[in-house]
Amino acid sequence: MTEPQQNQNTEQAQTPPPFTIQRIYVKDVSFETPNSPSIFRSEWRPEVDIRLFTDASRLEGDLYEVFVRVTVTAEINSKTAFLVEVKQAGIFGISGLPEDRLKYMLGSFCPNILFPYARETVSDLISRGGFPQFLLAPVNFDAIYAKHLEDAKEQDFP
Repeated sequence: MTEPQQNQNTEQAQTPPPFTIQRIYVKDVSFETPNSPSIFRSEWRPEVDIRLFTDASRLEGDLYEVFVRVTVTAEINSKTAFLVEVKQAGIFGISGLPEDRLKYMLGSFCPNILFPYARETVSDLISRGGFPQFLLAPVNFDAIYAKHLEDAKEQDFP
């Protein structure tokens, strides 16, 4: 009776898992404080602009690179206090999924994995730049992806 169990384990060992994280890394990072040190004498009431962008590309076979780019700009009296940009990336193995599920994985699931790393890097850079702690709010990539699908449908149907 142990033979069927061994055959089953052999089949599982040969079948790659449908999702793996190969690597998570910082692909690009930039931090600028063009108006320092004078900006530190200003009252700290910045206007903050946060931009978020995601993209994915197939590397080879079932390997994909996904990235989340976060850009945060803080201005005081129309002068830039800081500008930080982090491009957090990951290499993911994704196999055996239908096209719609693959797109969801690349457009929502993987960015959800990457965002906390980007969030931490942004916060660390801003603090190391001499500015007060800055924490990005969590992002609902599922909602962003759903909105993207909705917008795409609207463009297809005039």
